[in-house]
Amino acid sequence: MSTPTLEQIQAALATVIDPEIKRPITDLGMVDTVEVSEAGVVDVTVLLTVAGCPLKDTITRDVNAAVGNVPGVTGVNLELGVMTPEQRAGLGEKLRDGQAQREIPFGKPGNLTKVYAIASGKGGVGKSSVTVNLALALAAQGRKVGIVDADIYGHSVPAMLGLADARPTQVDDLIMPVPTASGVSVISIGMLKPRRDQVIAWRGPMLDRALVQMLADVYWGDIDDLLIDLPPGTGDMAISLGQHLPGAEFVVITTPQEAAAEVAERAGTMASMMHQRVIGVVENMAYLPCPHCTAEGKEHRLEIFGSGGGKRVAETLAQRFGHDVPLLGSIPIDVDLREGGDIGKPIAESDPTSPSGKVIHEIAAKISGRGRGLAGLQLGLTPTSKF
Repeated sequence: MSTPTLEQIQAALATVIDPEIKRPITDLGMVDTVEVSEAGVVDVTVLLTVAGCPLKDTITRDVNAAVGNVPGVTGVNLELGVMTPEQRAGLGEKLRDGQAQREIPFGKPGNLTKVYAIASGKGGVGKSSVTVNLALALAAQGRKVGIVDADIYGHSVPAMLGLADARPTQVDDLIMPVPTASGVSVISIGMLKPRRDQVIAWRGPMLDRALVQMLADVYWGDIDDLLIDLPPGTGDMAISLGQHLPGAEFVVITTPQEAAAEVAERAGTMASMMHQRVIGVVENMAYLPCPHCTAEGKEHRLEIFGSGGGKRVAETLAQRFGHDVPLLGSIPIDVDLREGGDIGKPIAESDPTSPSGKVIHEIAAKISGRGRGLAGLQLGLTPTSKF
């Protein structure tokens, strides 16, 4: 068997994707040295972005597998180093495409990432749970998905994804979102705190800066969908989102009862006031499938929180805006859905064929199957003179 060439080894290394940046390690300058002996033993030095990189085991496994599969390789000696400050600065500049000033990429003309703001009028309706499961359902379709946990005071997304103690990696002055096994990347203010139990008590300007940081200072790369879990209500974060991302589309979460439906309408109206389009309503905790009837093969719904709230919100917003606002789906009460969020195994991934899992995947299919259009979107134009 012939000795592998240096070009073959470099080609193999080019197939290794950095799990955080989602680009080949050869493109990122992470491959420092490569040597091939006559006996077919390959010595490789790979530079990590930071010491103690949380995903170094993944990089080690992938490099060994890629190089080890090259014909003629009899062994792989991998050494992990750490980039110098100068090398990290160079990587940061590469990721910014040479731009010194960062800006929110999702607000630039021509950006193809679909931004979905998940909103509710009040807390306790399962907005974060819907966000997490919807993101995983979109990822299951083969889409590249990111989540911004913008619920500054009630940031629960990391725990629902099993990332409660995860911390993002910083490259120069760019922050890498934390990846999950499903491929969904996430950033949350909870990941940026020194301690998990630290309380955040911020007001308007600080909230706006936090949102900008999670959108502009984080390297999202090329993603198809970005889901933003907004705080409940119509406060500072909803206004800031309208200013920074006027093209974001809103999904309003409610529960069936009148009290939740009424305030959900306000969240949808707020989006329209900020020239953003409401693309649909999701009714969570819609009903409880009777366990006794289900065991007997019958269908009997226990409407614990009443009924019709989601439909009422959708119809009211459609009438108010003058365009169709569909009820995207009604998610039943499901113990497994709640338990999955508690243990960091969302049901959309752990049991997609469950009653709630099916509905969530159906909602994801409706959202991803939509085309882009201007119907229902206020363009924010103001005439300067009368004819």
